[in-house]
Amino acid sequence: MAIQRSARHSLESTNLADLLERVLDKGIVIAGDIRINLVDVELLTIQIRLVICSVDKAKEMGMDWWVNNPAFCSRAKNQQALPEAMDRLEERLARIETSLASGMSSGNA
Repeated sequence: MAIQRSARHSLESTNLADLLERVLDKGIVIAGDIRINLVDVELLTIQIRLVICSVDKAKEMGMDWWVNNPAFCSRAKNQQALPEAMDRLEERLARIETSLASGMSSGNA
């Protein structure tokens, strides 16, 4: 009897592993909406979307939010300086444009 239980347990775990492999390979989406209305006035709307898939499948679908998140990727830490550098460049460009504009107006006068 113990042999039958272990064989059945082995088959169940194999089926669970196969199921998990299929879900991660193909992906699964669970979606739901919760709306609370009171006298035709919408008070609350909650949209729930859950996607379960492998990292490769997520990248294939264009979902790679972890790539730019510094908590998950060391490359993202270097990208944090990019917005600051862009701000400095925009400020510098504005100063140059202002000085060029004032130089042209004083040259015309």
